Amino acid sequence: MGDHYARGDEYEKKAEKKLTGWGIFGSKYEDAADLFDKAANSFKLAKSWDKAGSTYIKLANCHLKSESKHEAASSYVDAANCYKKTSPKDAINCLENAVNLFLDIGRLNMAARYYKDIAELCESEQNIERAIENFEKAAELFESEEVTTSANQCRQKVAQFSAQLEQYQRAIEIYEEIARHSLHNNLLKYGVKGHLLNAGLCQLCKGDHVAISNALERYQDLDPTFSGTREFRLLQDIATAIDEEDVAKFTDVVKEFDSMTPLDSWKTTLLLRVKEKIKAKELEEDDLT
Repeated sequence: MGDHYARGDEYEKKAEKKLTGWGIFGSKYEDAADLFDKAANSFKLAKSWDKAGSTYIKLANCHLKSESKHEAASSYVDAANCYKKTSPKDAINCLENAVNLFLDIGRLNMAARYYKDIAELCESEQNIERAIENFEKAAELFESEEVTTSANQCRQKVAQFSAQLEQYQRAIEIYEEIARHSLHNNLLKYGVKGHLLNAGLCQLCKGDHVAISNALERYQDLDPTFSGTREFRLLQDIATAIDEEDVAKFTDVVKEFDSMTPLDSWKTTLLLRVKEKIKAKELEEDDLT
């Protein structure tokens, strides 16, 4: 490892020296870039991730001086991949630089991909609002490039986080829109019941009885097969339990569904919120009597 680091240090010094010297028609930046690339690789082999990251940034600057924006963007991505191991914040900064360059040169697909990367890093740092913002940007660009599956994946993350932040209406609109689009796609139509279930759970969290009934009717109109699914029955039975303020019935319904189709943590969280609402109503009734 020490040998690799020493070699990287040597290449870096040579590169810095190139930059301070004279060059013909910008060739010094190309020569320095070659040396910074070798230095960064050596630092990676030494597992010195911060040093490799900072060297890739120097490499990106050389490419910018040579007006090679694509290469500069790629170097920022390389820097981000190193920083992911030590500093998510620095990784995000590098990816933002890369995205701006990819947008500049019209590489929208690449920009979308790295917006998604930024969003995932924000998610890992528990910065949910910033994650939402970047997943939205990624979804828009994927959509413009007709990469529908990736666009939907990003939109679903926006909906998921919006519901976590109790922005239920926003989540509902996204899930319903994805369901509508998926109905006309042979590969995606099998996921429709899942999107409608997610939208329905958000409706239940809002706690508006009329809205829940209207939503279930609308979902049946949208997809006539939905009323025959276990997902529809779950939503309908929970709506009835809410109307009857019956926590035991709610628990039985959820338990039965979970025994056949295990609920993920997101759905469980929303269902617990619904349960708390029913409990609160039960307590209100008890207080009144």
